[in-house]
Amino acid sequence: MNMSVRNRNKFTPEKNTTMSIKEKTTSISRAFLVIRMLFFTTVIALSVLIATVMVNNTTGWISPHHSTNLLDKLSLSLGLQEHVYTVVIDAGSTGSRVLAFTFHRSLSDRSVKLDQEFYSHIKPGLSSFADDPKKGADSIKQLLDKAKIVVPSHLWHQTPLVLKATAGLRLLPTEKANLILEEVRRVFEESGFMVTPRSVSIMDGIDEGLFSWFTINFLLDRLHHPEQTVAALDLGGGSTQITFVPKEKSTMEGAPQGFIHQVATLQQKIDVYSFSYLGLGLMAARKQILSAGQAEGELELRSPCINPMVKKGWTYSGVNYIVKGTHDVDVEKIPLSEWQKKGGVPKADFDECLRLSRSLLETSVHKPAELNDREVLAISYYYDRASDHGLIDSSEGGVLTIKELFKMAEQICAVPNPDQAFACLDMTYISALLHHGFGLATDTKLQLRKKIDGYETSWALGAAFHVLHNGI
Repeated sequence: MNMSVRNRNKFTPEKNTTMSIKEKTTSISRAFLVIRMLFFTTVIALSVLIATVMVNNTTGWISPHHSTNLLDKLSLSLGLQEHVYTVVIDAGSTGSRVLAFTFHRSLSDRSVKLDQEFYSHIKPGLSSFADDPKKGADSIKQLLDKAKIVVPSHLWHQTPLVLKATAGLRLLPTEKANLILEEVRRVFEESGFMVTPRSVSIMDGIDEGLFSWFTINFLLDRLHHPEQTVAALDLGGGSTQITFVPKEKSTMEGAPQGFIHQVATLQQKIDVYSFSYLGLGLMAARKQILSAGQAEGELELRSPCINPMVKKGWTYSGVNYIVKGTHDVDVEKIPLSEWQKKGGVPKADFDECLRLSRSLLETSVHKPAELNDREVLAISYYYDRASDHGLIDSSEGGVLTIKELFKMAEQICAVPNPDQAFACLDMTYISALLHHGFGLATDTKLQLRKKIDGYETSWALGAAFHVLHNGI
């Protein structure tokens, strides 16, 4: 009995050692198995990631999204993409704006995605410096100095720089416009950016409309399916543009000469209805309506669109005017209580203002019937004036019907507000342009936006794309 116990005790350490070795061997095998699994999983994950990155860099033109993503940033770090920059100056009639764009460009197919945008503006516009071109050019230099902060200095020499002037300079006498442009060219040549003799120019109104349409639909990710693109309405100070892709054969056949254009976008050619109406921008139309029935060259402009309580100075195209209502009212001598006895305070004449607006529009603007069946997005002064009067959110924009715009115009005309002397005229003209000009029904819904996905709804982005792919 005792011997047996001793014998068992004698062999126990050997058995324990054997078991310990087996356990260690098993543990090591399991560890190697885990390492192998991790290794193959990592290899597969990296292979999938690399394949995804490669696909992302070879299908840029068919990518459904306009801006960069995490894969693009990884591609940049791997040397599969590069940063490229373009600086565009929008020399508008009421102010100049600089937009410096940062893109990612694929080294495989040269396609680009928008990464960042810098925006700054200055007033007044170049056309205000008709008698002092050097001062106008200096305002452009101030904008360029801001753009230089965005673009790395070692890349200035390969960053395209363009200035495109719009209706403000188109409406100036040719000689004065050219003097301004020559001064701006001198500033450009000293800027350090990539420039050519074509860097500074007056942009064709059709290009302005097409670039705006491109910007809007690019930011909405609609360009890959032209039939899904929205119609773009742009209202500047000197001109207004309408652009959309026709779906109806009747639109193509009924459009006046010069309204249908074949354009290339994202490697496909499409027919686009686009026209720019010079002289029908908000400031230009304001001048024509205020001058209706007045002697040519008259500097004191009286209009039913202006409240009789108003006497205001206004400068347009370098000329200073005094703007008044059709008759004078000295509100300081007549208490408000007296006006209430007479039936109310003085008002601007909405009906007469609408008549003047219609007479300016009805014989000069083509009405494409198809527009009423399309999704319509309006920018620039359409957005600004709706925002000014609280019709839409000042940051997000909104949706309005033409009827709502008319209603607001009539309300504004009925309220004396010397601080917004042109509010009645501007809102009445905008409503008339949309309805009596372009023929939109009063129940048509209009989208109004200043930004999409955080980017400006400016024609400058469309121009930047054009420059990147076609040169200055």
